Amino acid sequence: MRRLLLLGVTALCLCVFVAADTQHDRQGDKSLPEKDGVLQLKKGNFNRALRKHKQLLVHFYTPLSGDGHRVSAAFEGAAAELQESEVKLAVVDVAKEKDLAKDLNATGPPTIRLYLAGDKHNPVPCPVPQSSASILTWLKRRAGSAADLITELSQIEASEELTVVGFFKEQDHEYVQVFYSAAIELPDLRFAVTQNSEVISKYGLTHDVVLLLKKSKLIQAYKMMPQTSKEELIVFITVYQMDPVTEYTGKTVSQILTSPVLNHALLFVNKSSADFEEIYSAFNSAAEAFRLKILFVWVNVDEPRNGRMMEYFRVRDFEAPLIRLVNLTDHVTYHLPSDTLDVETIKKFCQSYLEGKAKPKMQSEPIPEGWDKKPVKELVGMTLEKVAFNPDKTVFVLFYLPYSQESRALFSLWEELAKALQEREDVVVARIDASANDINMSMQGTYPSLCLFPALYAERVVVYKGKRKLKDLIKFLDKEMEKAKKDRVKEDEDRRKYIEAVKAEEAKKGNKTKDEL
Repeated sequence: MRRLLLLGVTALCLCVFVAADTQHDRQGDKSLPEKDGVLQLKKGNFNRALRKHKQLLVHFYTPLSGDGHRVSAAFEGAAAELQESEVKLAVVDVAKEKDLAKDLNATGPPTIRLYLAGDKHNPVPCPVPQSSASILTWLKRRAGSAADLITELSQIEASEELTVVGFFKEQDHEYVQVFYSAAIELPDLRFAVTQNSEVISKYGLTHDVVLLLKKSKLIQAYKMMPQTSKEELIVFITVYQMDPVTEYTGKTVSQILTSPVLNHALLFVNKSSADFEEIYSAFNSAAEAFRLKILFVWVNVDEPRNGRMMEYFRVRDFEAPLIRLVNLTDHVTYHLPSDTLDVETIKKFCQSYLEGKAKPKMQSEPIPEGWDKKPVKELVGMTLEKVAFNPDKTVFVLFYLPYSQESRALFSLWEELAKALQEREDVVVARIDASANDINMSMQGTYPSLCLFPALYAERVVVYKGKRKLKDLIKFLDKEMEKAKKDRVKEDEDRRKYIEAVKAEEAKKGNKTKDEL
């Protein structure tokens, strides 16, 4: 009897424990909210999610970020496909969950991480996906092997999309493992492995090579060597999957910015200009010689959506065409000092940059010694606005390009103008190298540009478009000075009234304070 009683108590306890566990799981489910099949995690439930799911793929996102919307859509699509698998997808809003992001060291890239078996200290970084298929492919390749990529050559050649093909003599060679490691890191690309010896006769290649094929056309081949690393192979593939020159657009910006090639040559050009085809052809030809060293990108200055890009590099549409080189590590910019953009000029500029001989484009050149002692004052970025917008001086400035023949042709005329006006203390004649200094003001027209800054408090700029003769320049100057004198009278009157109003207001406040005391 006593034994039966003991068994009954034990059974009751088991029922209580099972019920408690079931209740806990139900509570746990409630504390792991989902949206479209994706867990919405925060500090209070992150560890619970780790314990619950053997594989937890987490996107640490910042709202309104560039890749945020695309990755969120990819996660939703992948979540629907992975409902019956042991992989669970989740997101963490880094802007709201700052403490959690800090604890997980997730404040920077990689933004997508796979946590395995509850280990939150050693996650596996996931490449930023272009689509839900990218996520599924990455997970499949992680769990698979190179044998999964073996494909018939005829199938490979029939494909419309770019295919990365490994042609190996031995399937168990370490080259195959390097190849497969690269395939895992590049889930947006189709990979295949073949041992078909037709590759030798069709493409004139030997074993142990990686081919980039598209519609049976060989784009490029890479010979595997004992020292070839996964990283080197990824650089080769990601560079040659792109055209020699890539247009900067909303669709290509992610591909451009994530390229392993950090030196970028940027051609700013108007696509509708008469010389576009000629300039683009030269740029494209030069690009072939620097494929693994410099990424060539062209920017259409006539496209309104490229405004922010042009603003960042301080390029105005009328300055095009021009070429800039920039390294994405230090962001130092270099300007091609030529108004001739042919193949040899572009190649020479790129080579001088790689050799460290090119001069960087600065916000301002150093202020030259004795810059204001000669008839023509030598301005730089640091002195331009201070001199030009002096309300008591009329300043006539030549904005020039030292490599432009048209600019150099104006130097003697500008010296003549300065000497003709040197007795007039209210007039300053100056010049500035527009290629070596950032010009932070609105102007219309190409360089060389002749701009007059009247003696006003208002920051007015008048671009001279008349004949480039001494008498015409002086006539224009006198006319603008007369106009500015009338405007200055009104300015001075407005300033006087404003000062009197301010003084009256201060006096009123002072009297009010006295009355209160």
